[in-house]
Amino acid sequence: MKNVLITGGAGFIGSNFVRYFIKHYPDSNVVVYDKMTYAGNEENLADVMGNENFKLIKADITEQEVFETVLAENNIDTIVHFAAETHVDRSIEDPEIFLQSNVVGTFRILEAVRKNPNIRLHHVSTDEVFGSLPLDQMEVKFSETTSYDPKSPYSASKAASDHFVRAYVNTYGIKATISNCSNNYGPYCYPEKLIPLAITRALHDEEIPIYGEGNQIRDWIHVDDHCYGIDLILQKGKIGETYILGGHGEKTNKWIVSKILELLGKDEGLMVHVGDRKGHDERYAMDFSKAKDELGFAPQKPIEERLKETAEWYKNNQEWWQDSKKVADQIAEKYLANRI
Repeated sequence: MKNVLITGGAGFIGSNFVRYFIKHYPDSNVVVYDKMTYAGNEENLADVMGNENFKLIKADITEQEVFETVLAENNIDTIVHFAAETHVDRSIEDPEIFLQSNVVGTFRILEAVRKNPNIRLHHVSTDEVFGSLPLDQMEVKFSETTSYDPKSPYSASKAASDHFVRAYVNTYGIKATISNCSNNYGPYCYPEKLIPLAITRALHDEEIPIYGEGNQIRDWIHVDDHCYGIDLILQKGKIGETYILGGHGEKTNKWIVSKILELLGKDEGLMVHVGDRKGHDERYAMDFSKAKDELGFAPQKPIEERLKETAEWYKNNQEWWQDSKKVADQIAEKYLANRI
């Protein structure tokens, strides 16, 4: 991994991985390739901009010729593919953007790798491709053999991109792996997602919308643990294999918001129940025993400790999120108009 290209490297998970990679592989060259949509921000990379081994290229992964030129000019030997539209509610309102970015974009990358068979590709995906687990069967978890059952345009687009990667491994013999992770949280997450939304609105003493009764269960993984898991896959993962990455953080949405309010010393009355989302999955849970046994993967800290760290980061870095909060607030206020 001498010359690594990271798509979506200015986004939440991507920028955290950039910092992780530069810290652990200081002799490698890192090229971030990012379209810079609303969730991509140069400020996410401010602390690495001056690194002589770092380069930022603003471009769209759907632009085949541009992408292939960047690969050639930088002698890229490894691609870590984060670039994607990821917000479920946005996918319901405008699914075509998700088709273009997540499916067509991944296809363009695969075509480039097919032409450059020495490049190693890791494709980052989500647990949402598996659909939903029942609340009354807590012993059941998603694994690498779980059938796909996407419930939203977002998860359908990610499922399609996963299948394209597998098809290119089987058809063309490209060197690729896939990871499906649970819900990420941590520094630099755009305020439209549940945890940063709750933190940023609580810090302003504003109401926090929560779907239905808030009993939906998600497995949460801190972004640092996710980056660590991807590193292990790049180092030890078998070509063509898929790895589940989870955080041992199964909690209801209501518990998450309640815990955040407790950590910030805010009143529970800020949590407001609103009408549920269309096709809302009930529960996600991850069986990451394969990654544990084959790669040595395990989350480094419990969710309670990680949530405290995350709340402190947002409290101490308000200049980073104040502007983006305005857009997230528009979404939140729309939900609050449908309170129950």
